Amino acid sequence: MFDELTPDTGPITKPTSVVAVRCGTGPTIPMVHRSPETVVVLNPESGSGTHGAAVRSHAAALGYTLTETGPDIDATTAARAAAERGVSTVVAAGGDGTVNEVVRGLRRADALDRVTLGVVPVGTGNSFAKRLAVPDIDTAFDAIESGERCRVDLGQANGRVFVNSCVAGLTADASSRTSTAMKRRLGVLAYVVTTLRTVPAFESLRLTVSVDGRDSSGPVWTGDALTVLVGNGRRFTPNRGQQANLEDGLFDVAVVEAVPVHSLLSETLFERLLGRESDYIDRFRARSLSIEVHHPETVRFSLDGEIIQARSLSVRNRPRALSVAVGEGYTPA
Repeated sequence: MFDELTPDTGPITKPTSVVAVRCGTGPTIPMVHRSPETVVVLNPESGSGTHGAAVRSHAAALGYTLTETGPDIDATTAARAAAERGVSTVVAAGGDGTVNEVVRGLRRADALDRVTLGVVPVGTGNSFAKRLAVPDIDTAFDAIESGERCRVDLGQANGRVFVNSCVAGLTADASSRTSTAMKRRLGVLAYVVTTLRTVPAFESLRLTVSVDGRDSSGPVWTGDALTVLVGNGRRFTPNRGQQANLEDGLFDVAVVEAVPVHSLLSETLFERLLGRESDYIDRFRARSLSIEVHHPETVRFSLDGEIIQARSLSVRNRPRALSVAVGEGYTPA
């Protein structure tokens, strides 16, 4: 087991005209008063594709501006345009991928410090929305309209942001091959089915994972791996009820070592890999890390479902860089 790294916490500067709120057990943080305009960026194709009418109805009732993504505009472009127009809240109505796109738009507008993100969970998995205690459409709009604002950590990999997770290897390959039609038909089980189909043809990755700034002359981990999982809003631990602390400035990292396919598919080991401690999994926590893949070609990395190709990845945590609207049950961990 590797040493745990602690976050570097500094003073919080409070702007003028703010209301202080407390997020979980974290320090008191400022919340800027919301302006009258809130923009909802709706992905009508997310999840089952049946949520459009409900989202439009809620947005109209609250007087929010609504923009729908399609062939002519994506969520990143829509969010950037809204932020540059000066709105104070931009809502991602979709799944984790839509959330990622909206956050990228806010970053491109250089608006992360002044725009709050709202999330309406109408995608397939909605993992990040669940972390914010907004499990459904009604709760989400209540949180956007009158809920607390908290500042949570944001991940960054090779300059690209992610809110939930960054993964490489088997999991990323399976994610990239899961079709929209299958997700609509099976929901989150679609990812399980695709993973099982991907396993027989998957070749392990020879890689090195290093923690940046660590007082050591050698790497943290090196060898052949099935997958590397870096969690910001997700914690890859045996306890499925646990989630990563969104406000501690640390990633929860798990490296699953390569094992023979017939062993991976055996019921006992597969259950252990998914839900219990295993000798094949190394776990640690870090503020930043580097992943070097020793392979002549690029490999897939999935950032909240967005697939990028790379041979190396520099991942760092941006503590409390993103303001989010949270539900009543939200806690950082």
